[in-house]
Amino acid sequence: MKAHAPVLFAVIAALLGVTAWTLDSAPASADAPASETPAANTEDSPLAALPVQRHTLENGLRVVLSPDRTVPTIAVAVYYDVGSRNEVEGRSGFAHLFEHMMFQGSANVGKGEHFQLVMNRGGSMNGTTSSDRTNYFETLPSNELELGLWLEADRMRSLAVTAENFENQREVVKEERRQSYENRPYALSMLRINELAYDSYWPYAHSTIGDMADLDAAPLEAVQEFFDSYYRPNNAVLTLAGDFDAEEAMGLIRRHFGDIERAEIPPYNPPAREPQTASRYERMEDANAQLPAFHINYPIPQSRTEDHYALEMLSLVLGDGDSSRLYQTLVKEREICQQISVGTDDRRGPDLFSVFAIMASGHQPDEARDVIYGAFEEIAQNGITEREMEKVRNRIRAYFVFGMQSNLARAKQLAEFELYWGDAELVRTEIEHYLSVSREDIQRVAGEYFGEPRRTVLDVFPAGNTGGEEARNQASAIEAMNATETELGEMLR
Repeated sequence: MKAHAPVLFAVIAALLGVTAWTLDSAPASADAPASETPAANTEDSPLAALPVQRHTLENGLRVVLSPDRTVPTIAVAVYYDVGSRNEVEGRSGFAHLFEHMMFQGSANVGKGEHFQLVMNRGGSMNGTTSSDRTNYFETLPSNELELGLWLEADRMRSLAVTAENFENQREVVKEERRQSYENRPYALSMLRINELAYDSYWPYAHSTIGDMADLDAAPLEAVQEFFDSYYRPNNAVLTLAGDFDAEEAMGLIRRHFGDIERAEIPPYNPPAREPQTASRYERMEDANAQLPAFHINYPIPQSRTEDHYALEMLSLVLGDGDSSRLYQTLVKEREICQQISVGTDDRRGPDLFSVFAIMASGHQPDEARDVIYGAFEEIAQNGITEREMEKVRNRIRAYFVFGMQSNLARAKQLAEFELYWGDAELVRTEIEHYLSVSREDIQRVAGEYFGEPRRTVLDVFPAGNTGGEEARNQASAIEAMNATETELGEMLR
């Protein structure tokens, strides 16, 4: 589970030293009426009063405003509806490349000047890329709001996609891959497990950082076409959160973004995801690893579906905090693992339930996996305790509170909900979906999604250590079983 945002502000705002929100009374923009959401049950959704105003400019730019005048800072976030899932085979890494290219200058901003202008005024900034989106954001003193808007509009309108900038940033990305993946223990396995688990489902099987061979082979014209296709106002969400006047902010947004031309956005047409009908196993060596580790992945439905909420709650029972079931058994009591993480990957499309563990010295992955499979079975048979249910509900409340505490966190969450699900106001009531999950729901999904045929396992061993005869026998057995299933399938056809 990834923390999604809000909650219980009206109840514990005073304890945390933060402000309980009241609705902003500024009139909606004439561009499009700000939408309204009926008030939620305030017992479960104290964020019902979170100020959220939604507008759309004539060029298609979606704008979300969340004024809060208590702290003299402003967060500006621009989310583009493009991630590595939008890349075509042979052109991987383009979305991540533009995370770097977007700081290389535009018509009125020199190379690297974006950083200087923001930092010299006491602000901070960054950008990130995922499979599902690309975002850029600044936090500034509230009197510098127009600077943040001008900078984002200038590069949306006129990014310098030149041969020099492309060649420079292509080399930067290659160096990032070396530092972040090739020279970091277990990092390459994080890429490989997605390739195994998603198999032929290209949008999520390939890595966001991309194949370096694809970037090396990419012509400048293809990179320019990618920018022109996706970095347009009608493919973006602009969110402001913090100390500003809504009417004044909309005037600035129209001034700086209103004349940027829209474009025809390439449709996103993902392939069908083939159901997994046989377990998958692979082992790899990692020259940077000192201890064995492993991944286990299972296909699950996409985020914000009924079963996904229950699976997120299950992941908290199993792996969230020192009192979780798997941490208690594998790390604290039996000392089989050094660390373990459990969670859903929270993609917009078909998702994964993921387990990753690093072994303690002298132990092998099979020891830990037996415990993990047993934990799934135990919950499927007997459910979870009332105390565990109370704990995970409390954890959800805490995640939502701290996840929305800063202006930047609110701006990001609102932008993501607007981009992914079409309505930023869903943030106000998102916690209700989690708190409505029952113990019976968690028991049901534990029995439904974790069968052996749905399982993908990747063992990671230090270089020169293949995990012993047991691991090799397991691999041979699974490969033989899958080969037999393939042969039977061919005979039936």
